[in-house]
Amino acid sequence: MKSQIDAAVDSAREEIVSFIQTLVQSPSLANDEGPVQEIISDKLKSLQLDVKKIPVRFDDLKDHPAFNDDGFSPDSRINIVGEWNNEGSGKSLILNGHVDVVPTGPEELWNESPWSASVKNNRIYGRGSCDMKAGLASGIFAIQILQKIGFKPNGNIMIQSVVGEESGGCGTLTNIVKGYTADAAIILEPTSLKVCPIQSGALTFRLTVPGRATHAAMRWDGVSAIEKFNLIHQSILEFEKKRHQSFDIKYYESQDRVAPINIGTIKGGEWHSTVPESVVAEGRFGVFPGESAQDARDTFETHIQTISKRDDWLKENRPIVEWFEGQFESGQTDLKDPIIQALSDSYLHSTGDVPILEGVTYGSDLRLFTNHAHIPAVLFGPGDVRLAHSANEYVEIEEVILSLKIIANLIVDWCGETIE
Repeated sequence: MKSQIDAAVDSAREEIVSFIQTLVQSPSLANDEGPVQEIISDKLKSLQLDVKKIPVRFDDLKDHPAFNDDGFSPDSRINIVGEWNNEGSGKSLILNGHVDVVPTGPEELWNESPWSASVKNNRIYGRGSCDMKAGLASGIFAIQILQKIGFKPNGNIMIQSVVGEESGGCGTLTNIVKGYTADAAIILEPTSLKVCPIQSGALTFRLTVPGRATHAAMRWDGVSAIEKFNLIHQSILEFEKKRHQSFDIKYYESQDRVAPINIGTIKGGEWHSTVPESVVAEGRFGVFPGESAQDARDTFETHIQTISKRDDWLKENRPIVEWFEGQFESGQTDLKDPIIQALSDSYLHSTGDVPILEGVTYGSDLRLFTNHAHIPAVLFGPGDVRLAHSANEYVEIEEVILSLKIIANLIVDWCGETIE
């Protein structure tokens, strides 16, 4: 069947590229995913799948421990679920992908419009091409290709096109709360076709550092919050190193970059001639695999308090740590789980090579499947995550084609074939 799959995928190449272009050309920033979801819905209906629109309502999620209020509309967004149902006894599979994309940043940094979906040098360019519309398309077309060659699965296959992944995972969480389940899930994130069953976590924090304002001409009578923040920031960099030394880390490309701590924004001071009385910094605190989100929060807060006690000003005027928006737990699937072996076998079958097994340092919906739905899940898809969220984002077409072949072979192996 491999040769049939390969031939069918190769013959559909132009259609696959065109569909990805259509998805990219539909801007789907958070809270504006509706139009692209209609495109997905129409495509799944054309494949005769059982298609449902699932409203994402925060009222249904607010009591769930994994819920994060991302600040966007609480009731106007929808997921699309398409099911290729079968009454057989084979194993079931979820193919999950998100359609929400991050903002483009300054458009002058792009060589063309972020929504152009232009094809150059065998690459598709545009916001969302890599993260992760090409991956979602590869899952959809795997079903189309298998239908074309006459394959009928012995187990159910579900396409999940979800919203809200970039800001906390409300889309996938909605599907879990609604009871959608399977024997395993493939999340079609850009992994450069590495098999990734482990993800670090990421917790968004706000750190407020107090100072005392006075006229800059008399700055020694004041306390600069910027100087105090700098003291804390230097300690955070050292704290990050020590955390990595204290964890037993495997399956990561860089052992010292598993759970990074990043300061993303800083606001300090109100006037150039005034000693700044506060600094507000927002950032991302990495969570190690196996470390709970609460333990990570406690560790960071303890560190901030410990450092503050060493400074005469800060020990009497303590910095404040707040946690908000995205609170991504870490997550992992047992490396002996059958879905990892099945995906690895399909990769070997399709390429002749053994896949790289690796953990990822970014948060994803994997942790919702593993921690809350108790569904073994793996991140796997086309695209280099280092290109995601950047200007001139792109995905290699050859990687898309290969991912599609691997996923199609996985479905054959995992779900089995109905013999009539």
